[in-house]
Amino acid sequence: MRLGIEMAFREVNDQGGVHGRQLRLESLDDTYEPELAIANTIRLIEDKQVFALIGEVGTPTSRSATPVAAAADVPFIAPFTGAAFLRDDDWQNIVNLRASYAQETEEMVERMTADLGIDRIAIMYQDDSFGRTGYQGALAALHRRDMEPVSVGLYPRNTVAVKTGLLDLKAGRPEGVIIIGAYEPVATLIAWARHTGFDPVFITISFVGSNALAVELGPYGEGVYVTQVVPFPTDDSIPIVAAYLDTLETYYTGTEPGFVSLEGYMAGKLAIAGLDSCGPELTRVCFLSALLDSQAMDLDGFPLYFGETDNQGSDQVFLTVIGPNGRYRPTDTLLKR
Repeated sequence: MRLGIEMAFREVNDQGGVHGRQLRLESLDDTYEPELAIANTIRLIEDKQVFALIGEVGTPTSRSATPVAAAADVPFIAPFTGAAFLRDDDWQNIVNLRASYAQETEEMVERMTADLGIDRIAIMYQDDSFGRTGYQGALAALHRRDMEPVSVGLYPRNTVAVKTGLLDLKAGRPEGVIIIGAYEPVATLIAWARHTGFDPVFITISFVGSNALAVELGPYGEGVYVTQVVPFPTDDSIPIVAAYLDTLETYYTGTEPGFVSLEGYMAGKLAIAGLDSCGPELTRVCFLSALLDSQAMDLDGFPLYFGETDNQGSDQVFLTVIGPNGRYRPTDTLLKR
């Protein structure tokens, strides 16, 4: 995520900046822990005097950081999470780029039921606000079809302690499993499941970190599905993806394109569009208004739509699957097995 934002900033800085201003990204590591996210947010706002916050990673960390940012009237741009609370009408300073977790889980359930006729679906989730948000989205999608999960498992955040959750999943004999988690525990779960002969359709959410998941899964990855909220990162028919690939090659030759760094690049470009709209006399009020009041925006071929009560730009969800070579490919449907 940081790499992508830095790419967008370096690109515009080399062109003279935004109305003569150079952009700089200050990054602090909260280790995915809410308490440290609060301390870091205070430090960024009070000590480093940042103009805006961008690319916060995670639901529990964003839940801690957003009240601090709101109290200081600091823009909170393109967090790397689809959590529902960030889309609440009451926020005046949050700009979401990506589709929500509810939209991702809706796509998961739709594809399982419509493409494969699966009616035995289980849910595995990380036991924190991120996992519960995804769980509630999946549950709502099932309820819309008069369905219930056949089993539910969970695991603690920042661990790979998934074996108990795996046993809980297996008890329901599911044909498909929705997983809400980060790449290490998700990979551990799938690898253990397949090692023990438990092999339903596995589908997980964009936050997982797709490239890292594929590497971690190794030979166990084939046929694992991941929903995405940005286009395929090598599809250069889309102008913003072509620009991303060119910039990646220019500044980070040899670096693998990925969904997360593309999302970061798009977040950076979104921020640049807001800054550019305000002209030389830049204020935070103008910056937020330029984004949230724009209604329709074309981010180099990727459409965004905001509204009076809608601080989320994109509603698009894309489906991908890991192939036998360990690499992702886009797909419109779950494949018959």
